[in-house]
This record gives sequence, structure tokens and C-alpha cells, in this order.
Amino acid sequence: MVPAESIWTWKQADGSTLEVAWQCHSDTGDVRHNSKIPAVVLVHGFGASSNHWRHNLPVLGRQTHTYALDLIGFGDSSQPRALLAGERAAGDRAKSSHALLYSFDLWGQQVADFCNAVVQGPVLLVGNSIGGVVALRAAQLLDDHCKGVVLIDCAQRLMDDKQLATQPAWMAWIRPLLKTLVSQRWLSTALFRNAARPRVIRSVLGQAYPSGKNVDDELVELLYKPTQRPGAAEAFRGFINLFDDHLAPNLLNNLQQPVDLIWGQKDPWEPVTEAQEWAKQFNCIQSLTILTEAGHCPHDENPEEVNKQLENILGKY
Repeated sequence: MVPAESIWTWKQADGSTLEVAWQCHSDTGDVRHNSKIPAVVLVHGFGASSNHWRHNLPVLGRQTHTYALDLIGFGDSSQPRALLAGERAAGDRAKSSHALLYSFDLWGQQVADFCNAVVQGPVLLVGNSIGGVVALRAAQLLDDHCKGVVLIDCAQRLMDDKQLATQPAWMAWIRPLLKTLVSQRWLSTALFRNAARPRVIRSVLGQAYPSGKNVDDELVELLYKPTQRPGAAEAFRGFINLFDDHLAPNLLNNLQQPVDLIWGQKDPWEPVTEAQEWAKQFNCIQSLTILTEAGHCPHDENPEEVNKQLENILGKY
């Protein structure tokens, strides 16, 4: 097994660059993929990093080149200042200088460009939580270069404006105030710093991992360490201000590639009933695997079963 870790310099349209941290596991000793089996590209969820695939990378790497990258704003990748949509629309140069609009178009383009520049071959995209939405957007951009998508407890983003009809009536009344509050940098920073503490992280993990399996010091540390970087609060601020962006159902409705779903039945945030509805509704969905004792991150809570499912999917190629 040959692990590789590196930094890819992602050049933007305006000539600026962003640093993307990534890692690869492969039995071949060469990080460039040239197999008929698609390479696996793992996309983490909110607040996580490529290290959240700690139990999957080495196992999948025995079957094919397996990559994981840190989305912009997370892990060891660049963490530029967050630009809000309203600031961009207002053309506020003081606020927009060296700032970035965190969005699924940004992250989807990052993953697509990474696949084209680094992987250089067909890919199977695997995303957890918001990483699932990113993977779907990247699949659209990659077109034929993406052979399939696996969604693991994909985020449904109930705070998006397009979800307002599904929310209680009182939400419409407080929504303007909520948007004003979360746009304040002092508040978003305070909320982030309060959440970015080992004790709080472990408490949240207790909800996300209902079985308690693999909630260890290593996991707490890999989630905590990136929060101590100077720009760590920026992706948080950008994300909680995303009120009008891509939703998974809209992307699934127009996707050409096959999609497989893996879901924790005890996910406290993304109900398995929604995944069951998606499986009935969208023609692109090929299978739904429900893990009875798992929560929001089954790839880390129950990696043996998730790895088995991913290996079975790879076996189709």
C-alpha cells in the first residue's frame, strides 16, 4: 500500500490560486490513475476533512486508486475570507477583496478540476453529508468522466429558501431576522468558536454516531485541529449564509450517471425515509443500502460494511 499526501495548486479564473490538500492510497505505487476500474474520489462533509475517510482510504486503495481531498475552507486547504451573496451583488470592493463565495458551485468545480488535473481518468465520486451535494454537482461538470456517484447520508439543507414550503409557518416570520443575524461576522465567529471545542465536538459526535463506535480521541482531534487555523471560521460563515443553492433532489432529477445510496437508519439529521423516497422518485438511483445501527457518518462508524458496499459497486465496472 502506497499512501501519498500532497498539495494541489488550483488556479482560479482571475489568476489567483488556492491550495487543495489531498491524499491518495494505491497498491500500484503510482498516484496517477490508469486502470479500467474508475478511481474513487471521496468528498467529506461539513466540518470534516479528507482524514474523515481514515478507515476507507487504505481498504479501497487495494482495489483502485482512492483519493480524498479537503474542500476549500476545511482541513488543510485554503481558507479564504467568506464573501456573502449580498456583498457580491452590492459590488462592495472592500468586503470582496480576496474573498470567496463559498457554494456548491465552488466546491463542485474544485472536485471536478481536481479529477481532471490530478486523477486524470474515470472516477466514482463518493460523498458524505454536504459532500454528497458536492459530488452530485461535480458529476454534472465532469459528465462522461464521472462513471457514478455514491451518496452517504446526503445533506438535504432544510434552511434553503427553496425548502420554505416544508417548514413550519412561523419560520417565514423569523427568516428575515435569522438571515440578518447569521450574516454578522461577529456572531458567526462566536458561534463557530463555541462549537469548535473538543467537548462540544465529542457531544455532537455522540449524536452523529448513535452506536458510539469509533468515536475516539483520534476522531475528535482530526475534527478539532483544523478549527484552530486562522481562517477556519470563514467556511462556517459562508455555509450558514447559503440560503439559495443547489439541493440534492434538483441535481438528481437531471443526473445522467448512476447513483447508489448508503444510509444510516439512525441518522438524527437526514431521515432515511427521505432516501427511500429518492430511491422511488429518481431513475438514476440504482440501489439503497440501509445500515440499521449507523447514524450520519456510517463510513466512519461502520466502515467494514460501507467498504463492502463500495467494493461491490466498484465490482460492477
